[in-house]
Amino acid sequence: MGGFFGVASKNDAVLDTFFGVDYHSHLGTRRAGMAAMDPELGMQRKIHKIENSPFRTKFERILDEMEGNTAIGCISDSDAQPLLIRSNHGLYAICTIGIINNNDELVNQYLSFSGGHFGAMTTTGVTGINASELVAAMIDQKSDFAEGIKFAQDKIDGTASILILKEDGKLIAARDKVGRIPVLVGKREDGYCVSFEDFAYKKLGYEDYKELGPGEIVEISADGVELLSPARKKKKICAFLWSYYGYPTSCYEGINVEIMRYRNGQIMAKRDKELGLAQDIDYVSGVPDSGTPHAIGYSNESSVPFARPFIKYTPTWPRSFMPSNQKERSRVAKMKQIPVHDLIKDKKLLFVDDSIVRGTQLRETVEFLYENGAKEVHMRSACPPIMYGCKYLNFSRATSEMELISRATIMELEGEEGFKHLDEYSDASSERGKKMRKAICEKLNFASLEFQTLEGIVEAIGLPADEVCTYCWNGKG
Repeated sequence: MGGFFGVASKNDAVLDTFFGVDYHSHLGTRRAGMAAMDPELGMQRKIHKIENSPFRTKFERILDEMEGNTAIGCISDSDAQPLLIRSNHGLYAICTIGIINNNDELVNQYLSFSGGHFGAMTTTGVTGINASELVAAMIDQKSDFAEGIKFAQDKIDGTASILILKEDGKLIAARDKVGRIPVLVGKREDGYCVSFEDFAYKKLGYEDYKELGPGEIVEISADGVELLSPARKKKKICAFLWSYYGYPTSCYEGINVEIMRYRNGQIMAKRDKELGLAQDIDYVSGVPDSGTPHAIGYSNESSVPFARPFIKYTPTWPRSFMPSNQKERSRVAKMKQIPVHDLIKDKKLLFVDDSIVRGTQLRETVEFLYENGAKEVHMRSACPPIMYGCKYLNFSRATSEMELISRATIMELEGEEGFKHLDEYSDASSERGKKMRKAICEKLNFASLEFQTLEGIVEAIGLPADEVCTYCWNGKG
């Protein structure tokens, strides 16, 4: 995934930008960067790898290295950014969030008429072209930033939210064309900021100013926010913002992540009670960390006590450290899990996870619980079965479809014929749905398994169904 933060201030903007970007560390673990504009120093830029060291430690000397009344920064799981671009629009810094599926087509179109070039091998992506560089090349084909951004977003198959720092010290922010991910603007007496996460600027003393609509483009200075292009009508915000990768304190479209997760768990518990499923349970638990609030909601509704039968030891095992070797990855995952034996031995446990993707780590967690004396381990997924790899966002749960445990299980049960009946497999009341759940239970050693329904998760979010992207569950984006 990725996140960005920018500030246009009457005072120095670098420190606020540093803290604002740091508050997006949950969205990326590979690359981070900052850029600042100062009338005397000009445009400055720093980029670092953060794979084995958090953002803060890599940029802690940034106040000695940069200054300016406007600044932007980003964290990313893919490309190095912000990039510095000199074009017909002057010098500017740009960073983007999203994914471009038609890179090759866009690159070839550009090169066929421009006589220009791209820097190769600047990214870990498939084409070897930095996505922000490609977006900048499309923007530069038009006479102004707003027209260029609209042109780029219309040409891109995928998603692109854009943040630009101009040489004149102003920012331009654009939300992707159907609003799959948020872009928010905050206001303080000395200026404005733009952010993916609203809590990031609230912790810095900014207040909500506005949430950009789908495709909306604004120019931001210390003195105000100017609309460059109005919001489009179609909205398809990513449901996974609430169920998985959004930070608990964040609000999107006015809906808080933590509260949504409580509601989601409550809805699952109500359904289990109506169907008479897993009613003889000692404790309800969450698979940490994002499964925990869903489990709290489940516990509150079911009146079964919430407990933490194991605790993740994170002080010396940060999230960014994960060996590439699968055997070592498994060992590290187990070393993080410290059991609370009195909450496991001879207990019937029900765990709620935010989602079930490949199932590899979940199987190891369940084995760990049985090794420590658990009597039964029931599993609930806080979202429906994932049937499609995400093609709209670049985040860690986007994977090849045959690696998805739902798809892999269907292939084992019925072969490719089964892929014609994905709706049935998603439905727990259908024969195909029952067979898939039973097969996954046997494979991962669950006492029982249920998934949240599509209707249930949309209800928990609270937006109209046609405004929520549910592509990974039903192929409708």
